[in-house]
Amino acid sequence: MTWTAAGEGYEIALVEGRVAARPTGGRSAGRQLKTLPKALRDHPEVDRLHRLIAWLDRHAAECLAQVDTWMVSALPVPTALIARVWPDSAWREALRDVVVSGEHPDETGFLRDVTASGELRVVDLDGETLRLAPRTVTLPHPVLLPDLDDVRDFAAELGVVQRVEQIHRATWHKPAGLAPEATEVGDYAGGVFPSRFGLAGRATGLGYRVSGGHATCAVRDPGRAVAAAVWIGEPYWEDEQSTGALTWHDEDGRAVRLAEVGPVAWSEGMRMAAALYAGRRIDEGRDA
Repeated sequence: MTWTAAGEGYEIALVEGRVAARPTGGRSAGRQLKTLPKALRDHPEVDRLHRLIAWLDRHAAECLAQVDTWMVSALPVPTALIARVWPDSAWREALRDVVVSGEHPDETGFLRDVTASGELRVVDLDGETLRLAPRTVTLPHPVLLPDLDDVRDFAAELGVVQRVEQIHRATWHKPAGLAPEATEVGDYAGGVFPSRFGLAGRATGLGYRVSGGHATCAVRDPGRAVAAAVWIGEPYWEDEQSTGALTWHDEDGRAVRLAEVGPVAWSEGMRMAAALYAGRRIDEGRDA
């Protein structure tokens, strides 16, 4: 925290995510003020710090989004890259306490720190501290973690707080006995919204992409990239609109049979469909 002169008689600095000021003279010299003086609100240095705060907020959001993408994509992440970005507080907050896996099944645990030599310091599920230095690690999706309930219990004991939703992420497991040719899931179809605009707004607000008549999310199971899609209606449709069926498509746009959908793609697709459906209009009263 560096205090910078701003106008006559004041210094300003970035303190806990906001612009703070303190007088440089008088009985209150050096004492941080509770609010920003009116005389400073339009000062160029104050504007510069406000723009810096906005950039830092965007950067933090981008770091969280990237770590989330690594988790749902099942892509290996270079250990050297994690070590390189760790000194950045936004990256560190996004990565700390995520579950990472090394080259062997017993090299799985919560990422607590990165050593000066670039090793990852991980607390495994037995409470032992490991130092991992594989070429790459993965951030496993929770649907792939065995004994997820035990992992959650241990995380509570350890005081783990994840910025990226991983171990407490809602998960769905694909049921057995699906029809061999089936390509749609209708569990969350039929959720009525006052307008297509409102349904599309809910999708984008939840972080999903709206493309044409669908809300979509890209997912990668080991070895295969697919997109989950929920029908939300034709663009510019002004009347009420209902959520449609959930489907999956490959990189060429072809429908994927449910039997061929991988565990991560199934869970993330169902998560999206459930989240959209949860915002539906619920009628109340005798005729509801």
